[in-house]
Amino acid sequence: MWRRSDEIFHTVQPHAFHEQPISLRHPVIFYLGHLPAFAWNQICRGVLGQPSFAPEFDEMFERGIDPTGVDHYESADRWPSTAEVVEYRDRIREALLRSVGEVRALSESNVLVANDRIFEVVIEHELMHQETLQYMFQQLPLRAKRRPEDLPPLILHGAADDERMPIGGGPVHLGANFDEIPFGWDNEFPRHRTSVDDFTIDRTPVRVSRYREFMDDGGYGRPELWTDDDWTWRARLEIQRPSFWSLRDGEWCYDTLFDHVPLDEAADWPVYVSLAEARAFCRWSGARLPTEAEIHRAAYSTPEGSVRPFPWGHDPPSISHGNFDFSHWAPTPVGSFPKGDSAWGVSELVGNGWEWTSSFFAPFPGFRAYIPGYPGYSSDFFDTRHFVMLGASWATPAGLIRRSFRNWFQDHYPYVFANFRCVRP
Repeated sequence: MWRRSDEIFHTVQPHAFHEQPISLRHPVIFYLGHLPAFAWNQICRGVLGQPSFAPEFDEMFERGIDPTGVDHYESADRWPSTAEVVEYRDRIREALLRSVGEVRALSESNVLVANDRIFEVVIEHELMHQETLQYMFQQLPLRAKRRPEDLPPLILHGAADDERMPIGGGPVHLGANFDEIPFGWDNEFPRHRTSVDDFTIDRTPVRVSRYREFMDDGGYGRPELWTDDDWTWRARLEIQRPSFWSLRDGEWCYDTLFDHVPLDEAADWPVYVSLAEARAFCRWSGARLPTEAEIHRAAYSTPEGSVRPFPWGHDPPSISHGNFDFSHWAPTPVGSFPKGDSAWGVSELVGNGWEWTSSFFAPFPGFRAYIPGYPGYSSDFFDTRHFVMLGASWATPAGLIRRSFRNWFQDHYPYVFANFRCVRP
């Protein structure tokens, strides 16, 4: 985990660590300090009660931001040098390695000690931030980044056909019970049963070529396609295109971490947009977004009535099942991995991009915040402004791929590797 984090930070030029690539997030330097600070605060200070060697850093890097109701965030902190933060990180890593035996010697009655859950808290937190860093660095200019020498070539061909797949209605099992999985975040518990009616869903996420039709038809200039709140946001920020697209020398391009790809070449890639933009497209096409339960039904159930741990079955995630775990460092044509199809024939429900849903991020009945050092991990976002996303993107580590895992973002946040597909009766 640390090796990959270091590789990711190495893609940023040294002079760019104090830049703020996304106006609603801290500068890059914060995240270099946040990952070790979180680990220290949860394990060494939180579980073992060890005194801090840098309390001002522990506090400065304790928690990120997700402001609502603003378009830009100005940090009041004066950030330290990169060298100081790296020294802080390395001291914490050494302390964490020494802590393993001490933590395991504690009483197993401590829910965070049992099954090494406290270490999973730290590991999964860093795995999630590895993806956060990627979509942040996406917004940096190319001159601020270093291209990895072993970067895989872009894949531009091999998309699946654009079809609509019928899904039979029936029961849906969301989440998990606490003792069913080795580790899960509080919003994954307890297991929740619901049901859905019959529906039809796109076989693949909406691709660039189809979204371009929406743009060419004036989609960004037609208020009747947007909710009032979405239209106000779009007009205030003068949004006319997805944040991953740019106009260069008169030609539209799809921006990846290290390339500007002409849209005609990336026509079969998934389009990454905010939930607001996805809603407008769905209305334009006479459809709607799927609910969390509908995505689960299409992904994990079978026509025979069984439930699978993954859309493709019981095998653990591999590079043959989809575009995730940094295997390509960029999108791939939608539906390029047929071995990852669900039992209903729906493609790419895990990988290439998180799936937006129309469901508010909310607790399941019986929810309990069980991590003392992070009681607001989920509950701070049960605010009807954050919506559930499911699946995974190309930058999602394989260790986060499980049926009960839930991601969430604000509906007006356009920077995530998030795609969508349409649902009809």
